[in-house]
Parts: sequence; structure tokens; C-alpha cells
Amino acid sequence: MKEMFVILIGSALVNNVVLSQFLGLCPFIGVSKKTETAAGMGAAVVFVMAIASTAASVIYTFILDPLNLEYLQTIVFILVIAALVQLVEMILKKKLKSLYNALGVYLPLITTNCAVLGVALTSVQKNYNIPQSILNGIGTALGFMVAIIIMAGIRERIEHNNVTKSFQGSPMVLLTAGLMAIAFIGFSGLL
Repeated sequence: MKEMFVILIGSALVNNVVLSQFLGLCPFIGVSKKTETAAGMGAAVVFVMAIASTAASVIYTFILDPLNLEYLQTIVFILVIAALVQLVEMILKKKLKSLYNALGVYLPLITTNCAVLGVALTSVQKNYNIPQSILNGIGTALGFMVAIIIMAGIRERIEHNNVTKSFQGSPMVLLTAGLMAIAFIGFSGLL
């Protein structure tokens, strides 16, 4: 039980996929303008990462590894992730039209989000079993969600402040992301 807790907290905070490993920066910066949109993107990533890490672990454990086809893992994982993102996109389009429209082009970008592929590959590289892979996926996704919501909240606050012209826009976003990454280094002593 302790090992599972360490995997969950470690992947969410200590090894935060965005702020420590710098994976998934495109949706992190692109969708973090409004808190509601960031929360929706975070929820979609949680769903996709949890299912993708489970599917990738099952496929690797029961198909790729026994048949000595480990070299196909990246291609297979990308196909699984693409199928899952299409599923999420169809569900959002049918059930949550406003969130689907708000996410816009960034929803299909989950397919190419290297954070989703990274969590599947990390689970294989660390030899996690299926429950550990699921927790790693959920923890990583929750870490992504926390980071994107914090960034959105900061960006909403910055929007109403006087910022020097040279720092407006992308420079302020990147500076904020850098400061958040430094703050998340404090979690490294947690485990």
C-alpha cells in the first residue's frame, strides 16, 4: 500500500510531467487562459492517461512482451492513445458541447501530447505491473491537472495587472511556468 501511495504522489508532485519533465507543454500553455477550460482539459487528460496507461500496460504485459515485440511499443501506444482521444472527443461533442468548443484544437492535441505517451513508456521502463501503471497514469494526470489549473488561475490574475509591455503575453507565461517549476522542486524532498 505504501509503495502505491509513493507512486501516486511521486508521479503527481515530485516528478510532475509538466514542471519537472517538461512534457505536454503545448496544451499546458495553450489551454491555461481560463480556469474552467483548464479544468476541462485536465479532466480529459486524467481520463485519457488513466485508460491509456492501463491499456498500454495490458498490451505490453500480455501481447508485446510474451511475443518479443517490445520494439513495437511506441507505435502501439500511439495508436491506443489516438483511439482513446477520439473516444473522449466524441463523448465531449455529444454530452458537453460548450467544453468541446472551448477546448477547440487542443483536444485533438492530446493525441500528440507527449505526456500521455511518456506515462505509458515510463510505466514500461520502470517495470510497473498493471495496478502500478494505472496509479502512475492517474498520478501523472492529476499532476498535469493541478499544474494547468494553477497556471490558469495565475494567468487570470495577471490579466488584470499592469505588466511591462516587454513581458506581456508569452514572456510572462513562460516566466510564470519557470517559477512554478522552481516551486515544485520543493516537493522533491517529500519522498
